[in-house]
Amino acid sequence: MIHITEANQTSDYILLENLADTIWREHYIPIVGKPQIDYMLEKFQSAKAIKNQIVNEGFEYFIMHFDEKPAGYLAIKKEKEHLFLSKIYVLRSHRRKKIGKAAMLKAEEKAKAYHLKAIRLGVNINNTNSIKAYEKLGFKKVSTFVTDIGNGFVMDDFIMEKRV
Repeated sequence: MIHITEANQTSDYILLENLADTIWREHYIPIVGKPQIDYMLEKFQSAKAIKNQIVNEGFEYFIMHFDEKPAGYLAIKKEKEHLFLSKIYVLRSHRRKKIGKAAMLKAEEKAKAYHLKAIRLGVNINNTNSIKAYEKLGFKKVSTFVTDIGNGFVMDDFIMEKRV
C-alpha cells in the first residue's frame, strides 16, 4: 500500500536527508560522478537545506511510503504559471511498485488545486531511464538548461513539461 505524507518537522527533514543520500548515490554517481553528488547532497539535500527550502523558498516536500516504510520523496514548488517538480525519487528496492506514479498523481492534484495548467521539471540530459519514464507519464521536452550550481559543477538538463 502506498501513502504520501507531507514533511513538516525536523525528524522528517532528517529522514529526507537519509533517503536522498541513499537514492542519489545509487542512481546519480554513474551519471555525474561522486564529487558532484557529495556537493549537491550537502548543498541541496541536507536536513538544514531542506528545512530552508520549505520555510524560506516555498517548497513542499512529501515522503512516499510503501507498506508503512519510507520509499522515496517528492518536492514541488508553486510558481507563477506552472508547478515546478523539483524532486521525485524512489529507492531502487521500491521501483516498479507504482510509487513514482502515485507521487506524480499527487503533483498533478497540487497543480490543479493551485489552478496551474502545467507541471515542469528538469532532468539531466544523460538520465535516459528517467527521461523515458517522464515521457511515458506524458511529459515532453521543451528546452535545455545549463545551471552553474557552484564549486565548478553544472546541471545540464532537459526541461520537460506536462499539461494538466
